[in-house]
Amino acid sequence: MGRTAVSVSAALVALAFACSTFERWLARRRRHELAWSGALLLFVVAAASLAVGAGLGWDGPTFRVFYLFGAILNVPFLALGTVYLLWGPRIGDRVAVGLGMLGAFAVGVVVTAPFTAPIPRHILVQGSHVFPVLPRVLAGVASGGGALLIVAGAVWSIARRRETRSMISNGLIAVGTLVLGGSGLFNSLLDAMTAFAVALMIGIALIFAGFLVATTRPPAASPAVGASVTRIRARAG
Repeated sequence: MGRTAVSVSAALVALAFACSTFERWLARRRRHELAWSGALLLFVVAAASLAVGAGLGWDGPTFRVFYLFGAILNVPFLALGTVYLLWGPRIGDRVAVGLGMLGAFAVGVVVTAPFTAPIPRHILVQGSHVFPVLPRVLAGVASGGGALLIVAGAVWSIARRRETRSMISNGLIAVGTLVLGGSGLFNSLLDAMTAFAVALMIGIALIFAGFLVATTRPPAASPAVGASVTRIRARAG
């Protein structure tokens, strides 16, 4: 019961963040916010399938959905948001087309790949125990490559700008991505299903906080305040 509750909570947190980010995209139409909204929706699907597996038991279709959205697709779309934010729509659109093609290929592979062993009903099994080589390679390349790009982009942005806001936002995004990628480290304290759900919730919360810091500008001083400051400076001079 506890595992199901944590999984459902992770899905609801991801859904709330996805709705908030999508609302920001509707207001400003900035492509990186749309990419982040899509990535967060992928996390919602992954967490929802995790909740189904934890509550009702795992089967082939549930595990395929979880593996596709939780291990292959989500981090690359987060990385797409980083590409849009740092390098603009021209490069971002090209990456989006390539990512869409690779995503479609991954869907075909995961849907049609035969299981090499039965799916345990009450255990979140590792992909290496039930899938052949190709789905596992896709998961490793997609998640690892996407996480590397996000972390590298965060470090590059911090080094380039050297501003407090940039350091905080990119640091949060990088740490959140590392938490999501390192969810297996929680297995020493919690079982695999609870570990993934906890890592999902913490990682998404950190990433979303980084998004907010990066895209929310501090309120500008009102004209009256600005005029007062100007008068004070003039008198001091």
